[in-house]
Amino acid sequence: MSAAVRRVRVHPGPLSGRLGVPGDKSVSHRVVLMGALADGGATVSGVVASGDVLATIAAVRCMGGQVWLDPAADGLLEGRVEGPLGEACDVVDCGNSGTGLRLLAGLAAGMDAVTVLTGDVSLRGRPMARIVDPLRAMGAIVDGRDGGRLPPLVVRGGKLHPLTWDSPVASAQVKSCLLLAGLVGRVDVTVSSRLPSRDHTERLLRAGGIDVTTATIDGREIVALHPGTLRFDTTLRVPGDPSSAAFWLVAGAIGGRAVTVTDVSVNPTRTGAIEVLTDLGAAVDSTGEAVRSGEPVADVTIRAGAQLASAQVGGRRVVDAIDELPVLALAGALSSGGLDVSDATELRAKESDRIVAMARTFSALGMRLEERPDGYLVPGGQRPGPGIVDAGGDHRIAMTACVAATVASGPVEVTGFDCVATSYPTFLDDLARLGGRVEVLEEG
Repeated sequence: MSAAVRRVRVHPGPLSGRLGVPGDKSVSHRVVLMGALADGGATVSGVVASGDVLATIAAVRCMGGQVWLDPAADGLLEGRVEGPLGEACDVVDCGNSGTGLRLLAGLAAGMDAVTVLTGDVSLRGRPMARIVDPLRAMGAIVDGRDGGRLPPLVVRGGKLHPLTWDSPVASAQVKSCLLLAGLVGRVDVTVSSRLPSRDHTERLLRAGGIDVTTATIDGREIVALHPGTLRFDTTLRVPGDPSSAAFWLVAGAIGGRAVTVTDVSVNPTRTGAIEVLTDLGAAVDSTGEAVRSGEPVADVTIRAGAQLASAQVGGRRVVDAIDELPVLALAGALSSGGLDVSDATELRAKESDRIVAMARTFSALGMRLEERPDGYLVPGGQRPGPGIVDAGGDHRIAMTACVAATVASGPVEVTGFDCVATSYPTFLDDLARLGGRVEVLEEG
């Protein structure tokens, strides 16, 4: 339902219950791309039908790949993805997806072909030097707006040479871009960064028989790939998305009732939001632990503690919770001592400048959030009031405002809600499933 809705009004009322969330968006991108790169293709399931992932599927088809995916009973996509991939038949439109564009740029750099990558107005403002510089160092010819710092990007690949790269940002997108370039271009790649980042690409590559090693030396993460033939003998199953789950877990922590999210990824690089909520004083339980396609999953239940306290977030935990920091700010506001976030400059390079967007959203709801160059400070002891929030094209801001409405002193209206379809097209359905009261004010 969310995909067709532009404006909603959410009424106060605590959420509780049990539900599954859409497949992890980060993993969905990767299983589609790696299925197209694998010898013999791959059978996949649990792929989220979000706008971002659909753009990656369209890109694979544009580059000659075959994708046969249909909705299962839960609405998630399952079926087959096969290659081979080659020169794209047209400009590749990545929509709003920074992950899709950056991973496709690495893949394109390894091919003897010319690929033009673009996206919507938001994506065309996202920084690309972080991948363009190392791809050029590998021997790819890459150009774009502002000297290659902004999309559209034009990538002429092939004839790469081995690379050892010290990334100035701890970014799974940068790391994955370079690993895919090495895989397709058949050259060794080593990427280091000051902190670990999401390791979904490494896990899938290992599951497909590729030699990928990870080490920590003097606190730095060092990932090395030696190329080979990618092959999957079992179905690639996408776990539930912890970034989507975070909205419901925060709702449980601030609303005083238990919420359980089933079959969600508990990859250690993705549990930052759970750790922050635990630091604030929420009670978290995990059951039904399992491993699927190299990814750990579990059922996660959260209940509010006697009193949410305060927490400081920085360093590695910021990397692990970067996408959840908007909704975690809400938990900080309803705690007694607040939430202090630093080392989060990356928030300024998302679908919006999320530090600015969060401050604007809090102000619209009668709350305070103090902007900092690399993060924010949210005083505790606050509660949202009624108001109108403009999502500004950022899906996480829109969903955060909806969760805020469940504990507000009056209804909250969210405009520009249609951006939520890029990551969580069934958000409103799940909100209602947990007892949320929603009015659809304008459909697309």
